[in-house]
Amino acid sequence: MQSQYDVVILGGGCSGLSLAVRLAELGPRCPQTLILEQRAAYTNDRTWCFWDDGATRHLPLIQHRWPTMTVQSNVGQATIDCGKTPYQLIPAEAFYQDSVERLTVCPSTTLQLGAQLTGEPSRAGHYWRIETTDGSCLASSVIDTRPSGPPIQGAATLWQSFSGQEIECDTAVFDPNTINLMDFSTADPFRILFTYVLPVSTHRALVEVTQFGPEPLTGPSLAHDLSDAISRRVRGASYRTLRAEEGILPMGLQSVRKPTEPNYIKVGLTAGAARPCTGYAFQRIQRWADSCAKRLGEGHPAIGHPADPLLLRAMDHLFLSVLRAHPEKAPDIFLSLFANTQSDRMIRFLSGRGRLADYWNVIGALPILPFLQQVPQALWWQESWR
Repeated sequence: MQSQYDVVILGGGCSGLSLAVRLAELGPRCPQTLILEQRAAYTNDRTWCFWDDGATRHLPLIQHRWPTMTVQSNVGQATIDCGKTPYQLIPAEAFYQDSVERLTVCPSTTLQLGAQLTGEPSRAGHYWRIETTDGSCLASSVIDTRPSGPPIQGAATLWQSFSGQEIECDTAVFDPNTINLMDFSTADPFRILFTYVLPVSTHRALVEVTQFGPEPLTGPSLAHDLSDAISRRVRGASYRTLRAEEGILPMGLQSVRKPTEPNYIKVGLTAGAARPCTGYAFQRIQRWADSCAKRLGEGHPAIGHPADPLLLRAMDHLFLSVLRAHPEKAPDIFLSLFANTQSDRMIRFLSGRGRLADYWNVIGALPILPFLQQVPQALWWQESWR
């Protein structure tokens, strides 16, 4: 490890690698960049999904697309045509491999796996000193993608906890043209729990259970729910598990730690990368990486994730407040939302590209009473942002 860099990126996950790849693409203008990742090796540990927005950057990495999605509960089902903007899946192994290859051929970027920090970065004159088990270095700028802390109750309005398995069945049991975005068929009045199914063939699919709740849950806490979900999906067919994944995403962070020191930026899931009411982050991270790399390449300071428009933040906060206060209403709320909103407007809204007319369409699709009851809290929250 050399002794001095223009940029050090702490964490080589989605945010860190996305920015590093953009910097590598600057060619001669690429700053000397070091990416420190504590994992010794990358594995196929997750999937990233999003609706097609016309971007072609990751087109070769997309494993599957779905033109149709469903949302269902015990009282009905909504089928959404997303053929014009299909739902897309990128497996982690493809993203990691592509990123590593791009960084390897750039002489100005260094990815160091198995890097353990021995302390927090500290000021050293105009630089930041970073100590690791492999030595120390100085950086003009630090981009910190690490979580601000472990998921704990109270740190977010809700936590999105999920656990899933990619399975392969001996018989054809899946429809590879349709994703089950949310299935509340086994609704529990005391928690928001649903099944999410991504079939990539008639025999193979990723089956996940997801809970929205004030308490973050690890995979073992959802093991029984996942087992039940898989049993319902395979309908008695024998199957084998190919891999497993789990995670916890913040939905409505109560606060975002913003370093006040110059040239030290916090980004990632606990710093605004994830959309509060959905948890979708991949495309938001890509847009941030484009902007941040452009600024660094022009010699300007790095930037963090931009704040969502005030109206969107208020809507997300109100929505999450209703879900937290009335988990028993969640199946009806989501079913009404998807059944009564135009598909193109819904997809733009969920993707963070919504227009004012999309916002009103979404508002009109929701049941009025539970949201009106939460308006006073939402208004107070909006005033706190002024």
